[in-house]
Amino acid sequence: MSKKVSFAPKPTKTADDWVQGSDIPQPKKAEDTAAEKMKRFTIDVPANLHARIKVACAQRGTKMADEIRALLEQKFPENLINGKS
Repeated sequence: MSKKVSFAPKPTKTADDWVQGSDIPQPKKAEDTAAEKMKRFTIDVPANLHARIKVACAQRGTKMADEIRALLEQKFPENLINGKS
C-alpha cells in the first residue's frame, strides 16, 4: 500500500499584499526587477524605537524597509567599498 501526499501550490501573495490586505498580488515594478539582488538581515530594536519608526512611516506613507535602507545608505555609502571616504 502506498500513500500519496499532495501539496497545495504556494501562495502568490507577497508580504506587501498581506500587510495591505490585498487579495490580488501586485505586479512587480520595473525598478524592482532591475534592482540589485537583495539580502535579508535581521536586527533587534527596542519596542519603543520600532513603534516610533512604524508610526513615522505610516504618517509619511512610506515603507519601514525603504526608510531604513535609506538611512543605511547614508551611513555606509558605496564609496566606502572602494577604499574612499
